[in-house]
Amino acid sequence: MSYLSQSWLIDRRHALRALGTCITLPFLECMVPLRAAEGTDSSARRAAFIYLANGVHSLNYQITTPGKDYQFSRSLKPLEKHREVITPISGLHHPGAISHHHNCISVWLTGGKLGPSDKNTISVDQKMAEVTAKHTRYSSMEIALTGEALSWTADGVRLPSMRRCSEIFASLFEEPKGGTAAQRKALRRKGSVLDANLAEVRRLEQKMGAADKGRMEQYLTSVREAEIRTRRADSWLDTPLPTVSEADRKRTNRDVPQTMAGDYFRTVYDLIVLAFQTDVTRIATFSLGGEGDAFSIPEIGITESRHQLSHHGGDLGYMEKLTNYDTFAIEQFSYFLSRLADTKDLNGKPLLNTTMSLFGSGMSYGHSHGNANLPLVLAGGADLGLKHGSHLDFNQGHFKGYQLDKPGEHYSLCSRPANPNAHMSNLLLLMAQRMGVETDKFGDSNKVIEL
Repeated sequence: MSYLSQSWLIDRRHALRALGTCITLPFLECMVPLRAAEGTDSSARRAAFIYLANGVHSLNYQITTPGKDYQFSRSLKPLEKHREVITPISGLHHPGAISHHHNCISVWLTGGKLGPSDKNTISVDQKMAEVTAKHTRYSSMEIALTGEALSWTADGVRLPSMRRCSEIFASLFEEPKGGTAAQRKALRRKGSVLDANLAEVRRLEQKMGAADKGRMEQYLTSVREAEIRTRRADSWLDTPLPTVSEADRKRTNRDVPQTMAGDYFRTVYDLIVLAFQTDVTRIATFSLGGEGDAFSIPEIGITESRHQLSHHGGDLGYMEKLTNYDTFAIEQFSYFLSRLADTKDLNGKPLLNTTMSLFGSGMSYGHSHGNANLPLVLAGGADLGLKHGSHLDFNQGHFKGYQLDKPGEHYSLCSRPANPNAHMSNLLLLMAQRMGVETDKFGDSNKVIEL
């Protein structure tokens, strides 16, 4: 029945005032008022996820030799100095993204299937946050250049993200404006809206169609997430903020224009390192742009957007620029790994030992929206039991071999998985387990990867 033919209408102000909860909430550790844990957690585990939109120029990215004796490709050359602490991975794919290419960024960390009537599932970083949140001021941090964060709640709602470096720094390390008392008053003024007028909302539900109920559920989920974060903020107000050195403050508490992409990337990476070092959070995601709007890098002569370059149509100039873009982004990731290696956590351990970081894309070949053979690099996490130094190739034994001299043959590998059982969710499951998530299934996983 069309809502236009209904005999009842809900006044918008009345509806917002009446919103309560129409969903049963699972128990979440981050809903409990928390304080800093007594002493230092010697088993701290951390994870960072870095997303590069629109895939890569696969001919210049692909590593062709499996195992320990692999040679770095042109695009991955900046990571050669980190050989012993990284694992390039080939051959994985997300089955749920194969027929829905515009959702690559949305399912990259969820392994969900997003058809016209589907909603997303929880992202792996948020599953990890359920374990780590009890130790930290913030359960996770979400950074995205264009607003499309990588993180999703259990109810399929994308979490909000931040972009400006000074905003990120202030949210993590600045005292609230007006002092603690004013901040607590403001937080409690928001209060809890989930239980208000619950009976009235349930009466309204009886009159709603399925579409309206879905919209109501999504809205209430967003309200719930805001409430959880508000309660967490309130519970941590009396815990002193970590001390930040003047050098770190100058490096990170500033706004960098996106036209200076390298400086911006490195500042964001420095912010993540600082957040991990001070243990304000242990989970971070950073999206370098969405599939349709990844920005240009004029500082290295790239004035076209990444999306435009990925649809190169065989243009050699565009293909060269896309390779340069890939290499540039990987250089910045290499900087992040170096910073993690050089920075000690609160227990005196190198952050790289206690931090897993996954760099990659939910698309392989942007020109045809190929979603197989995803470009992925897993790094760090030695103290979490990860062993690196090899190229982990799931295409082996399922195809004739890489044919980079025949672009058409190679691009077909990027569009149709050679190994249909090699799901990226198997990698996400491994990472979740190493973070202490007690599960034998994540997304569409069918077997945990051994590494």
